[in-house]
Amino acid sequence: MTTTEQAATPATGPDGAPTPSGRRRRRLLAGLAGLPAAAVALGAAELAAGLVGPSSSPVVAVGGTVITLVPEPVKQFAIATFGEHDKTALVVGTLVLVALYAVVLGRVALRSRRAGVAGTAAFGLVGALAAVTRPAGGPLDALPSVAGAVVGVVALLALVAPLTVPAPARHAAPPGDGGAARRHADEVVLDRLRGALGTADRKGAGMDRRRFFVTGGAVLGAAAVSGGAGRLLQRRFDVSGARGDLTLPPPSSPAPALPAGADLAERVPGLTPLFTANRDFYRVDTALTVPQIRPSEYSLTLRGMFDAPCRYTLPDLFDRDDVIERDITLTCVSNEVGGTLASTARWTGVPLGALLRENGIQAGSDQLVCRSQDGMTIGASTRAALEVEDAMIAFGQNGEPLPVEHGFPVRMLIPGLYGYVSACKWLTEIEASTYDAFDVYWTQRDWARQAPVKLFSRIDTPVPLRRFPAGRTAIAGVAWAQTRGIARVEVRIDDGEWREAQLSPRVDADLWRQWVLPHDFAPGAYQLTVRATAADGEVQTEERAAPFPDGASGLQSIRVIAT
Repeated sequence: MTTTEQAATPATGPDGAPTPSGRRRRRLLAGLAGLPAAAVALGAAELAAGLVGPSSSPVVAVGGTVITLVPEPVKQFAIATFGEHDKTALVVGTLVLVALYAVVLGRVALRSRRAGVAGTAAFGLVGALAAVTRPAGGPLDALPSVAGAVVGVVALLALVAPLTVPAPARHAAPPGDGGAARRHADEVVLDRLRGALGTADRKGAGMDRRRFFVTGGAVLGAAAVSGGAGRLLQRRFDVSGARGDLTLPPPSSPAPALPAGADLAERVPGLTPLFTANRDFYRVDTALTVPQIRPSEYSLTLRGMFDAPCRYTLPDLFDRDDVIERDITLTCVSNEVGGTLASTARWTGVPLGALLRENGIQAGSDQLVCRSQDGMTIGASTRAALEVEDAMIAFGQNGEPLPVEHGFPVRMLIPGLYGYVSACKWLTEIEASTYDAFDVYWTQRDWARQAPVKLFSRIDTPVPLRRFPAGRTAIAGVAWAQTRGIARVEVRIDDGEWREAQLSPRVDADLWRQWVLPHDFAPGAYQLTVRATAADGEVQTEERAAPFPDGASGLQSIRVIAT
């Protein structure tokens, strides 16, 4: 008896028919066969993406399409649930779905190789279409998905083959019975033909488990090597080295010096610092893979309703004599009441209004269509861009070039507006247009065209429902009303009177203000509520509103426990 026959025998009975346990094992292994086939397909796709570009990876391309197509409530749920890790959750979810699909595909391929091949090809087609139809996609972006599908087909067939080893004939032709022998020979030919077409009945097949596991190990090894090599190749697109070689120009208009003791976080544990470190700055965008733009290749084009459309390189911007430095708090429209999707930095750039005026922006324009290197469109108010004093084309953040994930080499900022209408990252084009002429990405999804930041306050410490020692404890947090500034913050404990908190020194109206209120807590549970008043007299509303379509509102109220 051969090695193959020895491996096949346990799955079949004495008459060559498969046993129930043999069928179950074969189906289980067929499902498992889909996993290494999917892994090596993705590995091959990553390797090809190392030649084409990281954004052509099928996981990235399909994930980006999912972000575009899912309903806004689903996006809001993802941001509310996962915060800045929403993209990681999407990638993990995509890989889980791929794994489930691969298991099903392995089972299908056990019965029909033709169907298994078609299913794998369909997977590659989806990835290819997603890659070429994204805003910045091109024909070459389909290559990783196609390469992955081809490799996946070969791997799947190689893995399923050991599970369909022909079992010994159940009834050999009687000696001397020529007619039976001929019929048996005809059946053999037909079985072979069905096998070649991928339509043979596998119910009577045995399996070579040793060959299956050896093949599976080889396929997984190939997946690891190709995927790792692809990741290494994709590093050649990384621009962090070029970013590190840049030196920011000194501002002709520096930010005001901070007064002594301006940052209350130095004395109040748990309070948000006045400035957010670049590594901690919140990030919410649709880019699964961060655009990589080399400074030497960068250009910003102004077109549309301008008297003199123009193009600027990065040295053009660096060499201007009106470079400014400003302290500005940015806020995401998805920020919930009490949320942390807001951060502050000291930004360096050139005044946006001056750039627009010197190129003759026309009076009929009411929207700036800002385009990112990855094809994202952001619609900013032309009026705000011209009238908000510190609106800028930014290229520096906290004294260094913009981090790559925050828009390197250039982004736009308009204080007082939520980021989705003012803070285009990886900015490559500004088209002076109108709201009637063009609906940008978020407007197409029914978010508001105009989105001024709402008056907001937040409690940082004590932490909700976390126990802390009774006694004198600081209640503290931050409040903001960009372009107007914060005049007062008040705290209510249970149903008591509103008590005014101490504010950090006023530095700039675009910068949030810290606040602190010491209180002597006896043991027990307390309800803390905070509200802010803007410099123009507006008092923060108690009326609750969800982030969609123009930002959340309402007062934060938390339960704390002193012991």
